[in-house]
Amino acid sequence: MGDSGFDITRARPVPRRFYDRDPRRVARELLGKVLARKHGRQLVAGRIVEVEAYMGVSDPAAHSAVGPTARNMVLFGPPGYAYVYFIYGNHYCLNVSCMPPGDAGCVLFRALEPVAGISKMFVARGLPVPNGNVRTTELRQLSSGPGRLTQALGITRARDNGKDLTRFSDLTILDDGFHAGRVVITPRLGITKAADAKLRYLLAGNLFVSGPRI
Repeated sequence: MGDSGFDITRARPVPRRFYDRDPRRVARELLGKVLARKHGRQLVAGRIVEVEAYMGVSDPAAHSAVGPTARNMVLFGPPGYAYVYFIYGNHYCLNVSCMPPGDAGCVLFRALEPVAGISKMFVARGLPVPNGNVRTTELRQLSSGPGRLTQALGITRARDNGKDLTRFSDLTILDDGFHAGRVVITPRLGITKAADAKLRYLLAGNLFVSGPRI
């Protein structure tokens, strides 16, 4: 399973002005866009089905709450850039910066629906490549979760932190005209500060979200 309707020839990078807004609006409207990685001439990509908004210095759960540091400086820069950090000593998380320079905010990518380069995703995740038809349960192991999706797309801090996601490059966010449909909003997952804030956005009924389907 996966979204066989994705056609990169119809897709265009999401422009910078899209990100120059409140992270809540950006998060909601990122659903249905495509996160694409190019390995040479090979494309690996997933449709964005779950994200979380982080609200800058006023959000105690955000990395930017402490103010600008060497680690989080991307969040205080222009919108539309990748902010990648290492967590729990074993995986990376990808965010995109929002708001004008100096006003931090971001959106965390939590889950993708694989649409291209699926065999390469299995290899990147260290999983056996299935023969024949791939079951949804197998596909969910690729990019349902923030650490899984970065591993599946080969995203690391050294390679991608500070990368401009608004232009064609080896890591880009694309719009192919897909209409997201109904969006569900819930509290964010896996945090202790501001844990009740409803800032997690997901496509209703999608099989590839990182938690129970809603």
